[in-house]
Amino acid sequence: QVQLVESGGGLVQAGGSLRLSCAASLRTFSNYAMGWFRQAPGKEREIVAAISWNVDSTYYADSVKGRFTISRDNARNTVYLQMNSLKPEDTAVYSCAAGPNIIQVVTTRKIDYWGQGTQVTVSS
Repeated sequence: QVQLVESGGGLVQAGGSLRLSCAASLRTFSNYAMGWFRQAPGKEREIVAAISWNVDSTYYADSVKGRFTISRDNARNTVYLQMNSLKPEDTAVYSCAAGPNIIQVVTTRKIDYWGQGTQVTVSS
Protein backbone atom coordinates (compact mmCIF):
# COMPACT_ATOMS: atom_id res chain seq x y z
CA GLN A 1 0.00 0.00 0.00
CA VAL A 2 1.41 3.34 -1.06
CA GLN A 3 1.79 5.92 1.67
CA LEU A 4 2.85 9.53 1.77
CA VAL A 5 3.71 10.52 5.34
CA GLU A 6 4.28 14.16 6.23
CA SER A 7 6.24 15.38 9.23
CA GLY A 8 7.79 18.56 10.55
CA GLY A 9 4.71 20.62 11.27
CA GLY A 10 4.18 22.47 14.51
CA LEU A 11 3.71 25.81 16.21
CA VAL A 12 6.06 28.64 15.32
CA GLN A 13 6.10 32.39 15.82
CA ALA A 14 5.72 34.75 12.90
CA GLY A 15 9.04 35.21 11.15
CA GLY A 16 10.18 31.73 12.09
CA SER A 17 10.96 28.71 9.95
CA LEU A 18 9.84 25.12 9.59
CA ARG A 19 10.93 22.30 7.31
CA LEU A 20 8.30 19.82 6.24
CA SER A 21 9.16 16.35 4.97
CA CYS A 22 7.08 13.88 3.00
CA ALA A 23 8.33 10.31 2.91
CA ALA A 24 6.86 8.16 0.15
CA SER A 25 6.63 4.40 0.08
CA LEU A 26 6.71 4.49 -3.70
CA ARG A 27 9.06 2.11 -5.49
CA THR A 28 9.07 4.48 -8.48
CA PHE A 29 9.18 7.74 -6.49
CA SER A 30 11.59 9.31 -8.97
CA ASN A 31 8.95 8.94 -11.71
CA TYR A 32 6.48 11.23 -9.94
CA ALA A 33 6.12 14.96 -9.73
CA MET A 34 5.46 16.02 -6.16
CA GLY A 35 3.52 18.87 -4.69
CA TRP A 36 2.71 20.53 -1.39
CA PHE A 37 -0.82 21.77 -0.78
CA ARG A 38 -2.41 23.50 2.18
CA GLN A 39 -5.88 24.01 3.52
CA ALA A 40 -6.77 26.56 6.14
CA PRO A 41 -10.00 26.37 8.17
CA GLY A 42 -12.96 27.49 6.10
CA LYS A 43 -10.89 27.78 2.94
CA GLU A 44 -10.35 25.61 -0.10
CA ARG A 45 -7.21 23.59 -0.54
CA GLU A 46 -4.55 25.42 -2.55
CA ILE A 47 -1.29 24.51 -4.21
CA VAL A 48 1.78 25.82 -2.41
CA ALA A 49 4.68 24.40 -4.42
CA ALA A 50 5.50 21.58 -6.81
CA ILE A 51 8.60 19.97 -8.27
CA SER A 52 9.12 17.80 -11.32
CA TRP A 53 10.49 14.27 -11.12
CA ASN A 54 13.96 15.35 -12.29
CA VAL A 55 14.02 18.69 -10.44
CA ASP A 56 14.23 20.72 -13.65
CA SER A 57 10.93 22.47 -12.95
CA THR A 58 9.45 24.01 -9.85
CA TYR A 59 6.28 25.97 -9.18
CA TYR A 60 5.41 28.31 -6.31
CA ALA A 61 2.20 30.05 -5.41
CA ASP A 62 2.62 33.83 -5.46
CA SER A 63 1.90 33.97 -1.75
CA VAL A 64 5.00 31.91 -0.87
CA LYS A 65 7.50 32.94 -3.56
CA GLY A 66 10.80 33.97 -2.05
CA ARG A 67 9.91 32.43 1.33
CA PHE A 68 9.34 28.72 0.63
CA THR A 69 11.61 26.26 -1.17
CA ILE A 70 10.62 22.82 -2.41
CA SER A 71 13.24 20.13 -2.93
CA ARG A 72 13.44 16.38 -3.24
CA ASP A 73 15.83 13.54 -2.58
CA ASN A 74 14.98 10.67 -4.91
CA ALA A 75 17.44 8.36 -3.15
CA ARG A 76 15.48 8.85 0.08
CA ASN A 77 12.02 8.93 -1.53
CA THR A 78 11.41 12.24 0.23
CA VAL A 79 10.23 15.70 -0.75
CA TYR A 80 10.82 18.73 1.45
CA LEU A 81 9.29 22.15 1.95
CA GLN A 82 11.52 24.71 3.63
CA MET A 83 9.34 27.50 4.95
CA ASN A 84 10.99 30.74 6.05
CA SER A 85 9.60 34.09 7.18
CA LEU A 86 6.37 32.42 8.17
CA LYS A 87 3.24 34.52 8.55
CA PRO A 88 0.03 33.85 10.47
CA GLU A 89 -1.76 33.45 7.12
CA ASP A 90 0.45 30.42 6.42
CA THR A 91 -1.44 28.55 9.15
CA ALA A 92 -2.99 25.45 7.58
CA VAL A 93 -2.81 21.70 7.22
CA TYR A 94 -0.06 20.95 4.72
CA SER A 95 -0.29 17.83 2.58
CA CYS A 96 1.97 16.34 -0.02
CA ALA A 97 0.78 14.75 -3.24
CA ALA A 98 2.21 12.72 -6.11
CA GLY A 99 1.20 12.86 -9.75
CA PRO A 100 2.48 12.01 -13.23
CA ASN A 101 3.87 15.47 -14.04
CA ILE A 102 4.16 18.91 -12.52
CA ILE A 103 1.32 20.45 -14.54
CA GLN A 104 -1.15 17.80 -13.46
CA VAL A 105 -0.04 18.16 -9.85
CA VAL A 106 -0.31 21.95 -9.84
CA THR A 107 -3.74 21.88 -11.48
CA THR A 108 -4.80 18.78 -9.48
CA ARG A 109 -5.92 17.35 -12.81
CA LYS A 110 -4.42 14.02 -11.80
CA ILE A 111 -3.17 13.25 -8.32
CA ASP A 112 -2.25 9.62 -7.78
CA TYR A 113 -1.52 9.78 -4.04
CA TRP A 114 -2.22 12.14 -1.15
CA GLY A 115 -0.70 12.31 2.28
CA GLN A 116 -2.72 12.78 5.47
CA GLY A 117 -1.28 16.19 6.25
CA THR A 118 0.60 17.95 9.01
CA GLN A 119 -0.57 21.01 10.92
CA VAL A 120 1.39 24.23 10.71
CA THR A 121 0.37 27.02 13.07
CA VAL A 122 2.01 30.43 12.95
CA SER A 123 1.34 32.73 15.88
CA SER A 124 1.48 36.50 15.62
